[in-house]
Amino acid sequence: MEKEWKKGTENNYIVRTCGWSPPGDHPVGCGMKLHIKDGRLVKVEGDPEHPISQGRLCVRCLTLPEYVHHPQRITYPMKRDKADRGKDKWSKISWDEAYDIIEEKVKEIKNQWGAESIMVYGGTGREATLYYPALAFAVLQTPNCTCPLSGSACYGPRCTVTDFVMGAGYPEIDYAGFFPDRYDHPGYQVPQYIMIWGKAPLESNADGFYGHAIIDLMKRGSKLIVVDPRVTWLASKAEYHLQLRPGTDAALALGILHVIINEKLYDHDFVEKWCMGFEDLTERVQEYPPEKVAEITWIAKEKIIAAARAFSQAGNSAVQWGVATVQARNGMQTCQSLCDLMAITGNLDVPGGITIGRPSSTLGQWRYSTCRGEVDPELFAKRIGTKEWPASAASMLICQPDECLDTLETGKPYPLKMAWINSTNLYACINAAPERWYRALKKMEFTVIQELFMTPSAMALADIFLPMSTFPEHDGVVLPHFGRNTNMICAMNKAMEVGDCRSDLEICIELGKRLNPEAWPWDSAAEFFSEQFKTTVGTDFDGLREKGVFQPEYIYKKYEKGLLRADGEPGFETMTGKVELRSPILEVWGEDPLPYYEEPPYSPYSTPDLCKEYPLILTTGARTFTYFHSEQKQIPTLREITPDPIMEIHPDTAAELGIIEGDWVWLENMFGKARQKAHLTATIHPKVVHGIHAWWYPEEDITEPNLGGVWKSNINMLVPHKHIGRLGQAAPYKSLICKVYKANGSDG
Repeated sequence: MEKEWKKGTENNYIVRTCGWSPPGDHPVGCGMKLHIKDGRLVKVEGDPEHPISQGRLCVRCLTLPEYVHHPQRITYPMKRDKADRGKDKWSKISWDEAYDIIEEKVKEIKNQWGAESIMVYGGTGREATLYYPALAFAVLQTPNCTCPLSGSACYGPRCTVTDFVMGAGYPEIDYAGFFPDRYDHPGYQVPQYIMIWGKAPLESNADGFYGHAIIDLMKRGSKLIVVDPRVTWLASKAEYHLQLRPGTDAALALGILHVIINEKLYDHDFVEKWCMGFEDLTERVQEYPPEKVAEITWIAKEKIIAAARAFSQAGNSAVQWGVATVQARNGMQTCQSLCDLMAITGNLDVPGGITIGRPSSTLGQWRYSTCRGEVDPELFAKRIGTKEWPASAASMLICQPDECLDTLETGKPYPLKMAWINSTNLYACINAAPERWYRALKKMEFTVIQELFMTPSAMALADIFLPMSTFPEHDGVVLPHFGRNTNMICAMNKAMEVGDCRSDLEICIELGKRLNPEAWPWDSAAEFFSEQFKTTVGTDFDGLREKGVFQPEYIYKKYEKGLLRADGEPGFETMTGKVELRSPILEVWGEDPLPYYEEPPYSPYSTPDLCKEYPLILTTGARTFTYFHSEQKQIPTLREITPDPIMEIHPDTAAELGIIEGDWVWLENMFGKARQKAHLTATIHPKVVHGIHAWWYPEEDITEPNLGGVWKSNINMLVPHKHIGRLGQAAPYKSLICKVYKANGSDG
């Protein structure tokens, strides 16, 4: 029993591990010690020896025993008749029986309609992000998988822009995450400024970044510039809070570039040696003087200028962008502008600046290249959305999600007949126009769902329910930034079992051996990872268990040393070998090669007549400490902290509408409405309201038509379908319009 990662007696022991999911979380890899007694997880505590989290944990980790052993958790496979979708008429089955049914149905559907008639739907952030493409390409051998978020408006578009502009992996703050000695590393510098743009790192710990590192850096002298329409805790501590009108991020970024370029505050040496298109960018930003940008964004001109000067005149500094940057139709241009800002200030790949690397680690390369190779090229060319959105198809392996809904509804260019829904509660969380998705997916001939609880989506759709294991119940790895900027590889060590559950990878291996055995020679997750580690970690999975965390060497200014390009030449992995401030790839797709601002599709300026009925600007989806999107609403401690769906409104606006603190209100626009509880706060602009996302009610009747109250408080009822950017990416989840009014007694 006594090992470095597992110590104690047979019935009472402690397992050292690193967390990912499920339950939902991003791949941050926080270190923890799991206390197991008589087969039950009884306590979770932080691991002080973990190089990044250093013993600190969020409330979601601390309440893990409530999740793992929740009485409503489903811990065995189930089936029901297609005619009983929406009804609680499930039968318990074995894994072999589930796989038998799936194997038969997959072969039948392929024979009748082709492999392209199968679509895999994946969620965001969970461990499944690594494996649902593998499930689609290497197990089911369909070309079609997608994250059904309109405009793919999450991590993917930011990676796309980074690929186009600098040919690199995801850019992240240098928080000494690559170094075992962290901030004491002799080559490290603390960022002088951190510009946090549309992100809540403390609440979300998004994409693999450990949010509390911001606090560590603030204690060491870093100053903050926060761009957010809400006054977050970090915004309240910032030297500059740029409280912009939702959806105007691109204008603000171009205004900041205007100041830096016109006042010659950029890094002249880096621009001359390593940037292409600076003269064109200089000409473009003349269209965005601070006076004009102030009118667009509602930020004082003086504050824009001061923040631009402070950031550019400091020493090494960093920009951290969040999902809000792409949750506006103009989001790709915002990201392009921010890439330009990172580059011309000389903050790429320098100590205390922004870390970058090659786009994929070894595990990432397995996920993309090997899995894609399991689908015939002619079949792969049939991916939904490839013809309509070639730029999106070229930069992302998933299908364009808005086209997927259109295909479900119309059967064009071919019918979709089978859905595999993996780690996404579609209706409650991710879908714009969720009722349309509900109706469209009900038409499937066969649907499989992998989940842990009976969600509204599972109850409405599934014919087969496959129960998933939580991360304390399976072996795995944590890969921050999904392989695109991985500062560590962490071991997830199996500590115990609950029922008869499987991990994403175990399902791929077991079903893969039936449907495509040549691609799945491994018999366990440990065998799979051991092979992937040969050229990465220098040990097998058992070696990583003992080590706990592997941190690869980080080398600064890789562009000078030929470490960013496949050919080993100095520079960046772009067409010109430089950071392309004017992007020739965008020109290929018929897009403006330079960033620009475009007014949101619905706003006081673009739709003034419509705003007479819907006068308030609606932003949505701010993260909380308690929940990961739609997950964990049934966990008692977390629900006690955040019991209701809260919308935020300014006291003056509320008074005009006859609303007081705690009133149930309706947020409504031309697309739909949602009921939430009002919180009055003077920190939001009087013309702006915020609605929380991903809310449903596990305590309510989960069967149809109620489906756990999924339609009541769902802010995505107000989000339109296919109001997306010109490249098929980015969507207006955070920049819409609405009206707010008090709910009557029966509504409330």
